[in-house]
Amino acid sequence: MKNRSAGDILLNTYAWCCALILTSAVLIIAGYLVFHGFSTLNLDLIFAHTPVLEALLLKKQVFGGLLPAIAGTLALIFLSISFALPVGIAAGVFLAEFALPGTRKILGLMFDIMASIPSIVVGLSGFAVTIFLHQHFFKQLYPCLLISALCLAFLVVPYIIRSTQIALESLPSQARLTAPGLGATRAQNLWYVLIPMAAKDIVGGVILAIGRSAEDTAVIMLTGAVATAGIPGSVFSGYEALPFFIYYTAAEYADAAELMKGYGAALILLFICGGLYAFAYWIKKKVR
Repeated sequence: MKNRSAGDILLNTYAWCCALILTSAVLIIAGYLVFHGFSTLNLDLIFAHTPVLEALLLKKQVFGGLLPAIAGTLALIFLSISFALPVGIAAGVFLAEFALPGTRKILGLMFDIMASIPSIVVGLSGFAVTIFLHQHFFKQLYPCLLISALCLAFLVVPYIIRSTQIALESLPSQARLTAPGLGATRAQNLWYVLIPMAAKDIVGGVILAIGRSAEDTAVIMLTGAVATAGIPGSVFSGYEALPFFIYYTAAEYADAAELMKGYGAALILLFICGGLYAFAYWIKKKVR
């Protein structure tokens, strides 16, 4: 009994230490960015010398500001999640409710492997597929916003699949039996009972997918992101994105002013991610 109690105390202490170290690291990084980049946050950083209203109404192009990168980042997140969400939820439902045990094990292993693929590999694969399609089928196809969104959707869909599967499998057995006992079909039970009950946990996987889509650099730098493109006119055009802007600014800045602009871009990216997380959390609370 004493050994078990001492072991529990040791495990609890270790868990608290790990949590403290992780939290401290995040706070130090965030504090460092705020300390260096907060002074750069102003309208000139986003709109440069372009009038705000004319820039928002797309009457004038923004040169030197971060508005095109912000717009490209938001478009990239929206497209990638739009592609990944229906596929991920459908695959998760299939694994949890319809797949045979052998099929569930094989597909589960495949999705776990997908989740562990480095993003640079996904980016190279997307670039190679784009070049192949350009040479043999679509001569007008080049690396663009659509290719980046599809590659990011491939990257994040395993998180949505697994969160959907686990959310459905963790539901109590009485929830599965009540509606069929009242005469509901399997599809009705799934659509009206099981998925709504598991929705709050499914949203957690969507939040992870949003974060991964917003911050990834390796995929987009190979599949469509460029230094200067303006606000994307279509899904087949090049685009700017905050992660890529931060990357090449940190690698090739010419003076302290450009580096400070990179700090400001990093803060804006954090604010965008925080806002998206807050919105997803609000949806999760509403679902609950």
